Amino acid sequence: ITPRLIFISYRLRSACRLQRIQGHMSTKAGSEVLFEKVGNAGVITLNRPKALNALNLTMIRHIYPQLKKWDKDSETDLVIIKGAGDKAFCAGGDIRAITEAGKAGDSLTQDLFREEYILNNTIGTYQKPYVALIDGITMGGGVGLSIHGRFRVATEKTLFAMPETGIGLFPDVGGGYFLPRLQGKLGLFLALTGFRLKGRDVQRVGLATHFVQSDKVIKLPQMGFLYMFVFVGLLLFCCFRLFSAGSVEEIMENLKKDGSAFALKQTETLAKMSPTSLKLTFRQIQEGERMSLQEVLVMEYRLSQACMRGNDFYEGVRAVLIDKDQSPKWKPSTLSGVSEQAIEECFSSLGERDLKL
Repeated sequence: ITPRLIFISYRLRSACRLQRIQGHMSTKAGSEVLFEKVGNAGVITLNRPKALNALNLTMIRHIYPQLKKWDKDSETDLVIIKGAGDKAFCAGGDIRAITEAGKAGDSLTQDLFREEYILNNTIGTYQKPYVALIDGITMGGGVGLSIHGRFRVATEKTLFAMPETGIGLFPDVGGGYFLPRLQGKLGLFLALTGFRLKGRDVQRVGLATHFVQSDKVIKLPQMGFLYMFVFVGLLLFCCFRLFSAGSVEEIMENLKKDGSAFALKQTETLAKMSPTSLKLTFRQIQEGERMSLQEVLVMEYRLSQACMRGNDFYEGVRAVLIDKDQSPKWKPSTLSGVSEQAIEECFSSLGERDLKL
């Protein structure tokens, strides 16, 4: 291979990377997010069904001013947000584009997190009723578009999770606010393990405010209703018993000592996660319990930028989403290798670059 061919190959890869970053800031918001008035309701439809309605910066930049406009409009009494298609409300953000931007030193890694968190805060402080129809997959950025609103309506197709520790990140979009406010240690459990809650369970633990069948016809059998009630009760009990600890290491010790099938499954799950992400998340949940939503979002912006500077986010995305070998090489590779100083630095102020709300 000649030097010229190597140079051409490098230029092509760079061009493809730039194209992906620009795609995140496309001008197609007219088709990617739709706005309409139905009576006195303003309706937002996330319209990327093939991408599971993944949220990008262009969509954020259209949703935010529209919410502001409807908030001041005397003929708009409430806002409803939903996802197109039958699979997802919103499966998260466009992680690949953020990864490419981070590698290229593009400002998207600051702009997207900043503007997304500002949108999360706007939803959390919205004066009019805000109704999120979380019918289908609801993860990451989709949680940020729904959880801070006044009403969250789940269906039997709802699948709720915050799986960020598996890609070297942390449960952001205000996760540090709503997760520690769940019953017992359920929030910490969901944050560390990325456990998936489904259907009516999402309402039973308090993440959804209401539950309806998506087709409004099929009803839950009585035994199915009883099973889900018992399942949530057992889950809350197990989480409180096993995740009441002063560190991630203590949680791991609790799980190993318990030895139940549930505990062994969680031990196996946590062993796959980024050790740095686990420790960041543990501290985030601890701190967030005493903070307002605004204080949490400022903290999480600092954490997001620390993750963009580190190794594990890029390695996690490579292993899970790009190469799909499911074998990330975390650095450090063990919990003991993650120093308290390294974690402390992630929470440090960014000075003039801190998030302003």
